Amino acid sequence: MRWDNHRVVITAAGRDFGRTLAIRLADLGAEVFLSARELAAAQRVRDEIRDRGHQRVHAFACNLTDPASIRDFASGVAEHTDRVDVLINNGSRWLEGSDLLSATDVDVVDTIASGATGTVLTTKSFLPLLLNSDKPDVVTMVSTCGTPGHHRSDAHDAFYAAKSAQAGFTEILSKRLRPQGVRVISLYPPDFDNADPLSEDWATTPRGSKDTLTAHSLVECILFAVAQPRDCFIKAFHFEQV
Repeated sequence: MRWDNHRVVITAAGRDFGRTLAIRLADLGAEVFLSARELAAAQRVRDEIRDRGHQRVHAFACNLTDPASIRDFASGVAEHTDRVDVLINNGSRWLEGSDLLSATDVDVVDTIASGATGTVLTTKSFLPLLLNSDKPDVVTMVSTCGTPGHHRSDAHDAFYAAKSAQAGFTEILSKRLRPQGVRVISLYPPDFDNADPLSEDWATTPRGSKDTLTAHSLVECILFAVAQPRDCFIKAFHFEQV
């Protein structure tokens, strides 16, 4: 599937999986609007994509813990386009530590705000542009930490809280936005290998049944879900943990 007619917003696209998504979707022809907490990080990925011959890419600063920053991001995108076809809620701060006391109060607030509040407010801010599309999708990278009963991660309790909030939000949003034609798709991956999409490792990372989940496979899940006819609402992807 080509994405030439898709306009895609990706949060936290300055590194890691967000960068991977931005590069891969731009390669497929999408117009990409990417954000990072620091503008310079978003600009670096924008320039990487433009160096590959794709000029329809735009970089923005967006701090997902700051409501005004989120609104400014959405307003900036609206200056370039009257619609968004896919919003990918990729941003969420990682916080490690199995001891509740190991994190500062500031770390806890920042983690929950970026993952939970940030996802809600980003979706809210971009919803008017999504409703202008004839194929609107909201894709959220949750985590196995958002699955009830999961306990195999070394993530801090605050990260679990943020991911559980994302899961609850996308669950109800899927039902409430369906009458307006908006599909809400959530991914619940465990830890996964994120090979650099511009390196040889992207094509050679093992993808067998005994191997760790790869970013390559996660991208393909998103491509598959978005490519389905509009009567097909794939609500969630859950993955076995090796």
